[in-house]
Amino acid sequence: MDEVKFGEILLPGDDDTRERREKSVRRKFWPTFRRAVRQIPFSRDVVAAFYCALDPQTPTRVRGILLAALGYFVMPVDVIPDIFAVIGFSDDIAVLSAAFAMISGHIRERHYEAADSALADGPEGVAGAR
Repeated sequence: MDEVKFGEILLPGDDDTRERREKSVRRKFWPTFRRAVRQIPFSRDVVAAFYCALDPQTPTRVRGILLAALGYFVMPVDVIPDIFAVIGFSDDIAVLSAAFAMISGHIRERHYEAADSALADGPEGVAGAR
């Protein structure tokens, strides 16, 4: 069962919870990102955070923070539903911004290079990214 339960993403959880959270983020990140890309002022940072969260060399605490923030980003249940134009992703942006502030310095150049590669072809590059 890969589905994230409401509220689960905010809890540190055990290894099983982290694994489920990572699977959910991996599966839902790109479709959600494609819908939000025009509304997120720091898209490159979000994609770099995605790669940082999946990098086994990233410290566990940092991965947990990023997976929780990215998990909130991909959750279908939101404080402000993402279907509302302009304000729909504002809560997601706030959560991601807070996570970035907490883990500043852990997103490495290799994560930005992976983000640049995924974003290189615009929507087509993002559509093909995994």
